[in-house]
Amino acid sequence: MTTIFFICLFIIFYAFIGYGMLLFVLVKLKRLFKGKPTKPNTSNLPTCTLIVAAYNEEDFIEEKIKNTLALNYPANKLKVIFVTDGSTDKTPDIIATFPQIQLMHQALRMGKMAAVHRAVATVDTEVIVFTDANTFLNTDALTNICRHYSNEKVGAVAGEKRVHVMETANATAGEGFYWKYESKLKTWDSELHSVVGAAGELFSVRAALYQYISTNAIIDDFMISMLIAKDGYKIVYEPEAYATETTSLNVKEELKRKIRIAAGGIQSVIWLRSLLLPFKTPLLSFQYISHRVLRWTIVPILMMVSLFMNMFIVTKGSVSKIFLILLLSQIMFYLMAFVGWIMESKRIKLKLFFIPYYFSMMNYAVLRGIFRFAVGNQTGIWEKAKRA
Repeated sequence: MTTIFFICLFIIFYAFIGYGMLLFVLVKLKRLFKGKPTKPNTSNLPTCTLIVAAYNEEDFIEEKIKNTLALNYPANKLKVIFVTDGSTDKTPDIIATFPQIQLMHQALRMGKMAAVHRAVATVDTEVIVFTDANTFLNTDALTNICRHYSNEKVGAVAGEKRVHVMETANATAGEGFYWKYESKLKTWDSELHSVVGAAGELFSVRAALYQYISTNAIIDDFMISMLIAKDGYKIVYEPEAYATETTSLNVKEELKRKIRIAAGGIQSVIWLRSLLLPFKTPLLSFQYISHRVLRWTIVPILMMVSLFMNMFIVTKGSVSKIFLILLLSQIMFYLMAFVGWIMESKRIKLKLFFIPYYFSMMNYAVLRGIFRFAVGNQTGIWEKAKRA
């Protein structure tokens, strides 16, 4: 039993910390032989279409449009499409007042992926960039993304997601810390071989490689990019192209978003099951399993198993003090998470407890997401989380 217990602890540690440590070492070793990678120049940028899928975004859409029109990219190489299928507010009307933007709208709401597919079908440029309607890009985002396509091995480029934590933010302050850590892992993933999927806030693909995935895909951005990686192309991470958004309005809204992503994670593991066997793309499979699959499947379960096994070992009177120390450490961590939950409900800000709380909430969301996917309660049409 003690052997199984330590295996559980090792997998949990590896999934969240150990993989990052190993990745850091592997990247350093690669630099010894090949040197540090350099950024490509911007002398010959490809033609590009920026697609924004917007559903009932009248509160943000005008600001998003102004942000889009201010982006630095050769005007003769850029097209902008906003697709607003199913919107029942003033979003399409506001977009229609800007002649620089191509508006696509139909009354029927069939989900984000169906809307995106409609827009992609009209694209005649070399590169497609996708971004959300409620995020704002830095001025050089498109330039910094599209310069990577001078390398024929690059099939997709992922931008960076930045979370603007409001002064009034409560436990969702942990979201900002999480994304900073994820950004570092993605940077190392990209340098070693390929990023493991892209986030929908900002990512791009070679138009010729775009695959029309099922409209019931839950995390479509991840699937679109990973199918390209699965075919042997690299997904580059570009932190100098970033999309900024505010945190979720509260923990309830953040939990709703995390559960949906977790359900999509299970769906993606099933759809990409060939990557679980490292025969065709061994390095990508290693990154995919280490960075994604473990977190989306067994780690939350192992966290519970290790706690109860630790209790059992201690109550059986183990002679080693290490088991008591490990048990007390686990209990202390979950007590800190519980205090974070209490403080969040009382709107008391103390970040020391928010990180354990956010971490615990994330793993709880994975369990909820697995259950939701298993019973078929998550579809490609979903209610977006409210932002601060």
